[in-house]
Amino acid sequence: MSWLELPLDTPFGLANLPYGVFSREEGDRRVGVAVGDAVLDLSALAERLGAGWAPLVAGPVLNPLLAAGPATWREVREQIGEWLGEARRADAVRRHLVPADGLRMYLPFEVADYVDFYSSRHHAENVGRMFRPDSAPLTPNWTHLPIGYHGRAGTVVVSGTEVVRPQGQRKAPDEPAPAFGPTRRLDIEAEVGFVVGVPSTLGEPVPLAAFEDHVFGACLVNDWSARDVQAWEYVPLGPFLGKSFATSVSPWIVPLAALQAARVAPPARDPRPLPYLRDEAAPWGLDLALEVRLNGHVIARPPFATMYWTAAQQLAHLTVNGASLRTGDLFASGTVSGPEPDQRGSLLELTWNGRDPLTLPGGEARTFLEDGDEVTITATAPGPGGQRIGFGEVRGRVAPSR
Repeated sequence: MSWLELPLDTPFGLANLPYGVFSREEGDRRVGVAVGDAVLDLSALAERLGAGWAPLVAGPVLNPLLAAGPATWREVREQIGEWLGEARRADAVRRHLVPADGLRMYLPFEVADYVDFYSSRHHAENVGRMFRPDSAPLTPNWTHLPIGYHGRAGTVVVSGTEVVRPQGQRKAPDEPAPAFGPTRRLDIEAEVGFVVGVPSTLGEPVPLAAFEDHVFGACLVNDWSARDVQAWEYVPLGPFLGKSFATSVSPWIVPLAALQAARVAPPARDPRPLPYLRDEAAPWGLDLALEVRLNGHVIARPPFATMYWTAAQQLAHLTVNGASLRTGDLFASGTVSGPEPDQRGSLLELTWNGRDPLTLPGGEARTFLEDGDEVTITATAPGPGGQRIGFGEVRGRVAPSR
């Protein structure tokens, strides 16, 4: 129960309570919690009510709270829930509820490292069929380990940041030599990201069972991709400039505690993974429903529950060689795609590498993104009692090359 009059269908109900960083006009950056159509100024309220953990949420980023660990995360979440639920706190709390409209949102945490995985079997098979039509769709290692690449932390940006069309070398198969210029095949990748709170010790792997001891929560990710730059550069070492120009994330971090009702078993794995990746005892598949819009029109609804490798397995593989975690590490799922054509999380798949253009409701056709196009990715997950947990949105508009 709560003194707040929240609509039953709000994606930001008391079962969610995601964290972000905001400011009013030119004010200081503050830590906030999304509640209905408002943002709770947690920095101000925690100080006003004398919470012992108030310094962790003073702003301007979430990193101090992330580093504090699971016991503190539970304490803070429970305290916020009590403040929003107890009528005696209503007057004090109400003063620190700010209408969400008009607030400026910021990158909620300082990104330490960024890793992107390739964990949708449907996406990987689609890509394999496009580019290796005479071979098996999957490479021999794909069903044995979560494949990934190390991205660029410095170009992770918050939703709403414009994405400048990147330049680079590109060479089509029928061209005799590479040329330099703006990408002609700017694409999106609808993904889910996971934010590390508690660091680990160099040389010590993080086992599957320790996933919740280190990971604070989840957000939405758009891993923008210049497909023509990527195609020319990626052999033999993988993605580089075709990916590193921008990665957009949503401004709200949904705590893992809010996603317990969304946990599901992942698809069956064949062959059975090596012991450090076996997750039968505590699987971390998630039933998230993503939606991708291009210029306001829905073009795909990728289902996250179909992901072959889970975030817990990705973290275990990321650290199995002894690589250490740092507070603020971000690792993303890779493109989320389902078995149906309208469930594909990239234009590369939706247009089958440009062969089958999308027709938008206004009659415009798209193979890849044009200047001025805006892409918005949203997601929800089941919560307790039939509620829906919302992730907000990750949005970006394409600006011309500079």
